[in-house]
Amino acid sequence: MLRVALSQFQSHSRRFIAVGLAVMLSVAFLSTTLMVGASTRASLGASLGEAYSKAGLVALPDTGTFDDAALAAVRAVPGVTEAYGRLQAYAEFTAAGQEVSAQARNLAPAALETAAVTDGVLPERADGVAVDGATAARYGLQVGDPLLLRGPDGAVTVAMTVTGILRGSNDPFASALPQVLAGTPAVSALAAGTPGPGAGTGDAAGYGSIQLALAPGADAAEAGRNVLAALAVAGTGAQVKTADEQVTAQVAMMTGGQDELTIILLAFAGVALLVSGLVVSNTFAVLVAQRTRELALLRCLGAGRSQVRSSVLAEALVVGLVSSAAGVLAAVGLMAALIGWAGMQPDMAFATMAVPPSSVIAGLAVGTLLTVGAALVPAKAATAVAPLAALRPADDAGIGNRRGRVRLVLGLGALALGVPLLAFGAAAVMLVVAFAGGVLSFVGVLLCATLFVPRLVGLAGGLAAPAGVPGKLAALNAVRNPARTSVTAAALLIGVTLVSLMMTGAATARQAFDDALAGTYPVDMALTGDALTDAGRDAAARVDGVAAAALLPAAGTMRAGDMEGPVYALDAAEAGQLLRDTTITLEPGRIYLPEGSPAGSVEVNGTAGTVTLEAVVLRTRNIPALVSTDTARRFGPLRGVSSADTAGTDVTGPAASAIWLRLADAPANGPLSADRIRDIQSAVAGAAGVSVGAVSGAAIERVTFNEVIDVLLLVVTGLLGVAVLIALIGVANTLSLSVLERTRENSLLRALGLTKGQLRGMLALEAALVAGVAALLGAALGTLYGWLGARSALGSLAEVTPSVPWLQLLGVLAVAVVAGLLASVIPARRAARLSPVQGLAAA
Repeated sequence: MLRVALSQFQSHSRRFIAVGLAVMLSVAFLSTTLMVGASTRASLGASLGEAYSKAGLVALPDTGTFDDAALAAVRAVPGVTEAYGRLQAYAEFTAAGQEVSAQARNLAPAALETAAVTDGVLPERADGVAVDGATAARYGLQVGDPLLLRGPDGAVTVAMTVTGILRGSNDPFASALPQVLAGTPAVSALAAGTPGPGAGTGDAAGYGSIQLALAPGADAAEAGRNVLAALAVAGTGAQVKTADEQVTAQVAMMTGGQDELTIILLAFAGVALLVSGLVVSNTFAVLVAQRTRELALLRCLGAGRSQVRSSVLAEALVVGLVSSAAGVLAAVGLMAALIGWAGMQPDMAFATMAVPPSSVIAGLAVGTLLTVGAALVPAKAATAVAPLAALRPADDAGIGNRRGRVRLVLGLGALALGVPLLAFGAAAVMLVVAFAGGVLSFVGVLLCATLFVPRLVGLAGGLAAPAGVPGKLAALNAVRNPARTSVTAAALLIGVTLVSLMMTGAATARQAFDDALAGTYPVDMALTGDALTDAGRDAAARVDGVAAAALLPAAGTMRAGDMEGPVYALDAAEAGQLLRDTTITLEPGRIYLPEGSPAGSVEVNGTAGTVTLEAVVLRTRNIPALVSTDTARRFGPLRGVSSADTAGTDVTGPAASAIWLRLADAPANGPLSADRIRDIQSAVAGAAGVSVGAVSGAAIERVTFNEVIDVLLLVVTGLLGVAVLIALIGVANTLSLSVLERTRENSLLRALGLTKGQLRGMLALEAALVAGVAALLGAALGTLYGWLGARSALGSLAEVTPSVPWLQLLGVLAVAVVAGLLASVIPARRAARLSPVQGLAAA
């Protein structure tokens, strides 16, 4: 029987091509996922290892930091040639009219310094500083420029001169902020808050770690024990690791001991494998059905049931093993190309490829077992029919037979359990419960698919009626084999449902975040500071992209229950232009308080005395106590604002603390992009004379949320696209095998007058009907699941209302139908090429 199985590949090799493609794609996905995880860890190790590339040992304190005594003690250890106490501090400086927050590090001895300059020299003198190349290019810094470094609180200032421009670092800890490199005294001053670079070296600020260079031939283990002993004598508990051990520990820390990326990707690989299983099982079922006569003849010639079953499984084993090997090779090639491309990018030169044995073994094993497992049911079906009854067609799974009734009971049971769980999880904002309910209900839909999908395809067949005879024949052929039609549609249904789920979930999440931001931030952008002025407001208003701006002067102070703080004034007309909540109108005699404030009357103290106002509690949380300008004038002159009312009056007290901005909703060049929002943020900060960190608001937060959602949506849709591609291969494969199965029928239609074009049109419409119904069902289910999923995840943050991305869903439907048409091209061409005489003569 093995010879019989192998002969199938020689005589009917085209039948196994689509099966092999489906398995190859899913195995490539799985192996690539495992390689991505390993390569990520290897690349992360390479980038983190840059900071320790010249160190033999690394000492880390058990608590606190190391002092100079500890540094001197380890430097005296035998076998240690040099020691470097790493000191870091946050610093600020002004460049190109912008406030910049940076991370400062002290220069290491030459034997341990990993930084390299592209221009100039490393800072050798006390007032020298080097900055990274990206920061220098962005803010126009050059060698020889003065640079005034300030501590985070502004209490410490260190006058420096740029001596060098640094090559970009691959260390992820050194990429979040601009990097500056200076001598230990200057960095110590910034870290400890002591004035000037003349502070004692490390006296006020400790070293976070000590790197050690070892003499050639020194035993690292013995040196590590001696270092621990020296630190113990110095009164400091510590851990001493080799550089490799430290890099490994940092990789584990950054990944939390788990590889979340690989886990997520494996979930999508599981979806691809599930769809592949459906495609493979359906394909082998059709292959077995097509070879009913052949298998029956083998039975009549003496082949036993087990031999026939073994023949089918042998075919599956060969297909699975060969396809899995091709999938693993494709994964290796893909990863090599990706890592090669990444290595050529300046910011990712550290990219390292890793091919763990698990990616090869898992790919071969899972792909082979998947194929053999998917062929078990068709193999059993091959022996279920007696040889003399082989010409009788097998019953489909319908409610009139036992198989259909079992499927119906299981499907309805899954729906009965899953739907309430899904609804409860969404209502109670319990994501885990909703997820379990969604999985169960979707399984129920798949189990019941045989009972309703063919009927839906039959109903949709009416749309093909205007195409004449080809359209009517396509509708009939699409439902002739309900089991095959439903399984083919189910494979596509899974992919489209998940894609639609992600699209609807992303759109709903955006709407929910917008609502949440509207309740958190009253305006698009807000600038805070101690001495904001009319001039600063006017300068900010002139920034391109700003539609309106207002200064909020201090009007007095208030106390309501346990809450107390300043009260600010805003003109009622300006409030209508600036506030995101357009229902807020600043009425005279009222004070507007943030969400959670006590209701009732509030006393406001001003320079003219105390005034009692009626409190209005808003839904917005991050908003100060607010009154209209007319109401504020009852408390006395507005502080921080010059006007005719306050001319000649000595107004004391705090100046205005905020400038509120409204951004242009639809500028001439289109909606504001993320980069444009950041440019506006920097520009208004410079115009008003505040740091970029003092500018916040809904527009900035919305950009962050939308960027995360867009990236996730792009990645997830791309990953699920693999599952959809595999499903479409199943459509093409099923249609191709159906063409082979209906050779006599198609030839008879040709003999009766059906043209080649009509035959191709019939097969194209048949594929489009199955793909269109599956896509429509998937879009409907995905929309529902996406909304309920977003409700269960975000319901505690904001009111989640369904937001349906109609254009995107229509795009999915169109792509599915077009892909179904394309899937029919090769089978239709093959059918049209066969002459009627040859087809009628086929056995």
